[in-house]
Amino acid sequence: MELFNQVSEVVKKKEGKFAVRGWIHRRRDQKSKIFIILRDSTGTIQCVFDQKFEKQLKGVGIESSIKIWGEASEDKRAPSGVELIAFKLEVVCPTEIFPIAKDLSEEFLLDVRHLWLRSGRMTAILKIRDEIFHASRQFFKEESFYEVSAPMFVSQAGEEGSTMFELEYFGKKVFLSQTGQLHLEAAMFGLEKVYSFGPSFRAEKSRTRRHVTEFWHLEGEMAWFNQEMSMDLQERLVQYIANKVYKNCKKELKTLNKEPKELLEFQKRFARMTYEQAVKDLKKTGFKIKIGDDLGTREEKKLAEKHGPVFVMNYPKKMKAFYMKEHSKNPKLVLCSDLILPGVGEVIGASERETDYEKLVKRIKQAGDDPKNYEWYLDLRKYGSVPHSGFGLGMARLIMCLTGVEHIRDVIPFPRTMTRTYP
Repeated sequence: MELFNQVSEVVKKKEGKFAVRGWIHRRRDQKSKIFIILRDSTGTIQCVFDQKFEKQLKGVGIESSIKIWGEASEDKRAPSGVELIAFKLEVVCPTEIFPIAKDLSEEFLLDVRHLWLRSGRMTAILKIRDEIFHASRQFFKEESFYEVSAPMFVSQAGEEGSTMFELEYFGKKVFLSQTGQLHLEAAMFGLEKVYSFGPSFRAEKSRTRRHVTEFWHLEGEMAWFNQEMSMDLQERLVQYIANKVYKNCKKELKTLNKEPKELLEFQKRFARMTYEQAVKDLKKTGFKIKIGDDLGTREEKKLAEKHGPVFVMNYPKKMKAFYMKEHSKNPKLVLCSDLILPGVGEVIGASERETDYEKLVKRIKQAGDDPKNYEWYLDLRKYGSVPHSGFGLGMARLIMCLTGVEHIRDVIPFPRTMTRTYP
């Protein structure tokens, strides 16, 4: 089997004979020469063909797959500083006219997402996304967590019931999971520190730049952790991921016009304030907001502009989910936190979990649900319950923050929204 070199290897070595393969990224024909920018997963290189290849390259356009054998040399005029002079060519699969050109609408690019993924912009985003996913798992391994898979089909709500996707399951009504939290709590009693990494589904009728109906969710549950310990862990997690992206993705960040040094700002201590303090802070800057109002995109953006990464803690109980622990000093509040990051807003939601069986039953009823739907979850409070905390991180929002990408759909390979399930 013949060995081929990656483009990045040729560019690094600068000189010698090489065999490369990939796709035609750009093509420019002159009287005596044909210039082709070849692309593979590692980068691009300019390849030069003389007139003897004219017939072989006839009709071979953008995104055709080819193999090239040639001799490389430094050339400062070439985009990568290295040029490959071809002496042999094999056309693997010529293409029709490629449908993507300049100045096309966002909707069209979403329609041809299966082809747009090849673009330099999307390639850079997906490489950073891969680094973030890998770093997340590394972090949890170093923190002695165990990975647990939560089910996608569930019989009860994890958040607001109105945002659940309902479907028929062998004659029964079930839902697509909004969160792996409840099942992670069950696994926690045996493993103490657990996390899950998988898709979650929210039937939110939202058209904002930070909402989709399907997203990848990184969730952790920790036995014996209080609110402060949980926030410390979340801070370390985000700092760890940001540092990995800074070290390993400088080229991709620059492709997205993101200055890598900006990620070093995440190494500073994150600010912390209560929900009440946040409301007062926002009032001082001209926001018409009162206690009991949720923090929207504008409010979160302002807090992050002023404070950088910030934890907003201890929201009113009536605003939050049934499983959050009641504040010992103020029963109208719960021990929870939202981590708000610059450029995107809330990225992590977290809380201590309610351990009192009777309080949990009462909260479920107040939420308009039937405790019978949660019998297995309530069992966790009957048999050896312990203080514990957990959190859920929306990976797409974190990627938006670290890359500077404006819309959540652009950091997901195949985004799912209210109006889009294709391709």
